[in-house]
Amino acid sequence: MTSLSRELVFLILQFLDEEKFKESVHKLEKESGFFFNMKYFEEKVQAGEWEEVEKYLTGFTKVDDNRYSMKIFFEIRKQKYLEALDRQDKAKAVEILVGDLKVFSTFNEELYKEITQLLTLTNFRENEQLSKYGDTKTARSIMLIELKKLIEANPLFRDKLVFPTLRSSRLRTLINQSLNWQHQLCKNPKPNPDIKTLFTDHTCAPPNGPLAPTPINLPIAALAKPAAYTSLGAHGPFPPVAATANANALAGWMANASASSSVQAAVATASTIPVPQNQVSILKRPKTPPATPGMVDYQNADHEQLMKRLRPNHSVEEMSYPVARQASWSLDDLPRTVTMTLHQGSSVTSMDFHPSHHTLLLVGSNNGEITLWELSLRERLVSKPFKLWDASASMLPFQAAAVKDAPISVSRVTWSPDGSFVGVAFTKHLIHLYAYTGSNDLAQRIEVDAHIGGVNDLAFAHPNKQLCIVTCGDDKLIKVWDTNGRRLFTFEGHEAPVYSICPHHKESIQFIFSTAVDGKIKAWLYDNMGSRVDYDAPGHWCTTMLYSADGSRLFSCGTSKDGESFLVEWNESEGAIKRTYNGFRKKSAGVVQFDTTQNRFLAAGEDGQVKFWDMDNINLLASTDADGGLQGLPRLRFNKEGNILAVTTMDNGFKILANATGLRSLRAIETPAFEALRTPIESAAVKVSASSVNVSPINCKVERSSPVRPSPILNGVDPVGRNVERPRTVEDVTDRTRQWQPTEILDTVQCRSVSLPDSMESFSKVIRLLYTNSGVGILALGSNGIQKLWKWARNEHNPTGKATASVVPQQWQPNSGLLMTNDISGVNLEEAVPCIALSKNDSYVMSACGGKVSLFNMMTFKVMTTFMQPPPASTFLAFHPQDNNIIAIGMEDSTIHIYNVRVDEVKSKLKGHQKRITGLAFSTNLNILVSSGADAQLCVWSIDTWEKRKSIPLQLPAGRSPVGDTRVQFHSDQLRLLVVHETQLAVYDALKMERIRQWVPQDALSAPISCAVYSCNSQLIYATFCDANVGVFDADTLRLRCRIAPSVCLSSAALSGNQAVYPFVVATHPLEPNQFAVGLTDGSVRVIEPTESEGKWGSSPPVDNGILNGRTASSSTTSNHTADQAQR
Repeated sequence: MTSLSRELVFLILQFLDEEKFKESVHKLEKESGFFFNMKYFEEKVQAGEWEEVEKYLTGFTKVDDNRYSMKIFFEIRKQKYLEALDRQDKAKAVEILVGDLKVFSTFNEELYKEITQLLTLTNFRENEQLSKYGDTKTARSIMLIELKKLIEANPLFRDKLVFPTLRSSRLRTLINQSLNWQHQLCKNPKPNPDIKTLFTDHTCAPPNGPLAPTPINLPIAALAKPAAYTSLGAHGPFPPVAATANANALAGWMANASASSSVQAAVATASTIPVPQNQVSILKRPKTPPATPGMVDYQNADHEQLMKRLRPNHSVEEMSYPVARQASWSLDDLPRTVTMTLHQGSSVTSMDFHPSHHTLLLVGSNNGEITLWELSLRERLVSKPFKLWDASASMLPFQAAAVKDAPISVSRVTWSPDGSFVGVAFTKHLIHLYAYTGSNDLAQRIEVDAHIGGVNDLAFAHPNKQLCIVTCGDDKLIKVWDTNGRRLFTFEGHEAPVYSICPHHKESIQFIFSTAVDGKIKAWLYDNMGSRVDYDAPGHWCTTMLYSADGSRLFSCGTSKDGESFLVEWNESEGAIKRTYNGFRKKSAGVVQFDTTQNRFLAAGEDGQVKFWDMDNINLLASTDADGGLQGLPRLRFNKEGNILAVTTMDNGFKILANATGLRSLRAIETPAFEALRTPIESAAVKVSASSVNVSPINCKVERSSPVRPSPILNGVDPVGRNVERPRTVEDVTDRTRQWQPTEILDTVQCRSVSLPDSMESFSKVIRLLYTNSGVGILALGSNGIQKLWKWARNEHNPTGKATASVVPQQWQPNSGLLMTNDISGVNLEEAVPCIALSKNDSYVMSACGGKVSLFNMMTFKVMTTFMQPPPASTFLAFHPQDNNIIAIGMEDSTIHIYNVRVDEVKSKLKGHQKRITGLAFSTNLNILVSSGADAQLCVWSIDTWEKRKSIPLQLPAGRSPVGDTRVQFHSDQLRLLVVHETQLAVYDALKMERIRQWVPQDALSAPISCAVYSCNSQLIYATFCDANVGVFDADTLRLRCRIAPSVCLSSAALSGNQAVYPFVVATHPLEPNQFAVGLTDGSVRVIEPTESEGKWGSSPPVDNGILNGRTASSSTTSNHTADQAQR
């Protein structure tokens, strides 16, 4: 079935749901297999309608499709069996056992026998594993939780759990548009056409009767028809000409545009962006004959009822089909709790949150300064006062304007979509573009004299997949620039200064909405054809337009010259206002600002308050004054997750509001004593509200997967310290940083830790350690080639079932008693290098210990296959990130084999190292594989061709020979690379393979490094040392946050023993950034995490432009000199 036919099914599903054809809806869902209705499934499970439950499931999967499907059907049938036993209906139970559960006996005979034995018990709760089985309703609810997880993890349900976001009555709207189109093509259109059927195309009868001849002088244009429209047959594909629908947003606007609007020719400079030819024709519709109304409401007395069914119903109370399936929400989802008040020093004019680092806020001020704030630390990271970068003659017009006019202010600050650039527009002429290269640096990129007068707005766009900057200004122009400052387009057509711009795209169609201070809205394609829309905004004055986060809904907010404010949603397909929101109470002296979030809420600042609306309801939802002190018309900005809101205050600052999830992101707040550690400008500028609201429990879901994700750009710190306001001496900094020291964890009472139980009598050094990707287990590979698996059970002490230091897990083994033992025949275990890799779905683990590589089934511990017979032996394994059948295997002889498991063939053999391979890491963003070896070399390979791109030596301290393992791991942004050697931790820019940061063992952590890894969110680095210490480092700065003493990691026997025991390997939890596990040389494994009251490991060290605790960069260096030069 074609893509458009599939979409037609969704439209029919929506129609059936709106018309209350409930049974038909679910039958079509099942028969098409396009949408799995989780809500309906839950209802049937809770009702115990097992036959319907299984029948519905079979539309999407069968019992033996995969292990997830098998588990789904097993859980349902097991529950049905237990309920029969609970009713003492043994006959029904036997029927279910033989008819439904027997199929699973071939996969697990022991389990089937155990289930059968329940028949012999008076009460199946006598079985230990079922002793906590409650009542039927509770049991079904618990099972549903498990079923939902299995369904979500099952690849057969991928893309079938979320219904597309559609406007209400979308199918009716399309039919109505089709009738309008047909009427426009009529030879003799009537003002009030009579629609009698949908089965044939509409035509109006000629004025002299049906047989009247067509006048021979009829203009050809009036007969023009679009390309043939293929009928929507049951099995036939939709016509390939789908572009008209793609550009429906603009097409509707143009159809309703004023007939008197003139199309201005665009003044375009040399363009390097090729524009698809169809983009122009897409937005040109057949001209309506003069006598025909532009858009006709097909109504008359005879067909009023029919038209009610065809015309879209814009009632705000109507809920479309997908809405009913969206997750529930409450007022607690709105960020309304005041968490802090920060002082900027000048009135804030613009704000924007980083697209992925959700506590990083960019602020522009009335004095021309831009500032980068890390809200979780309440700290300024960067401050850039306004200055002219280029004083050459090309800037003379600007310099002349700057002398005679008022001071320069920031009119807009914004991040690029990937967070790698910052754009700044000023109230006079200029725009600045910065490259964001790290937590405390913005690198100057380009300065452009963009417009005559003020630059009123700036936004980023991606026409033809090229990042561009779009600007507008007082000179009535819109301009498009590339990131090198070259002008690509100039759009001319507005008759007043352009107030705002809103670049957007619908599938492949890229366009720009613009608004001017005369209230005109225009739309532009990236071509030379002029404006496609000339429309009036509500209020006929300054208006801003924004799309919802998913790009499906368009809103605007503005104010008239009389002070009346308007917040509206637009119907893009018709170019008309869909709904106008209520709640503005007084006339405004300026322009109301607004923002959207979560595809659910709108917020606007008015009357010293923040007001919230549900997008689907015109009435005001809630409001807050944020404890007072807001500007009369405050500016506001949500972060991309919608859990934090920044809003401006009267005293030249802003407040941060958050919901429960946002509070978790902001919980890394410093203590008041930390104020003394800031630079003079920072300590003077930061003012934390003394009246922060006490947060009461909030009833909303806080997903564990939603903590702040790391910034997706390179970390680089300017060792020169460009942002320092005045020279400071080492003595100054020593006084101010003396109060701060890394946290010391000296006893187990200061944290949570658990030692994993081991039933095996023989102990061997833990060489490799992994968490399962689901976070429910830990896998350890010992020097004897045996792998051990521990799993945490879900129970009242551990409701999530995830790994935790608060609960002791079970060492897991299948009923067969098998061990996961690697091939060690003829292997000298003293010289072998164990290696391990886990598939993404936790189904298989691949490992070796000097012998052949074995692929184990994680459920049964059986060896599925073996390959790569030594010599040479395998020393490191890594699954290809995009194909589990491709494995990169580092070898003892220094080569790397690219092996395809499916065809049992080595596809490529990479040569570039001199000694055995010790580390491999893939970056899909850069399309590279980085390898490290015992020769202290780093090599970069292309994933496409497997050719070597680069090779660099690791920079070692003077006098150190290149010995020992070197490990590599990519930051979650896939751009930064952590390199670990016993002599150092280093962070590299993987694109250039240049070292950004380095830390060398010193002070309390002076022993060689045994292992180090990133936390799951790449904000921390955990390093273990050969003296049994553990260090927790800030990943951006490589500065120590916390030292965990040997007394925490080691048992009392190990501490008092004669043999040195230390953590040889460390692993981090895939979901909890503050949890890690260590594998020790005595064979034990320990999980460690902070106390629940602390929640994190220490606090961030003060950043003082390369000076810390009186040392000039001894803790962390940024230069590319050798390590001995960077040390004491």
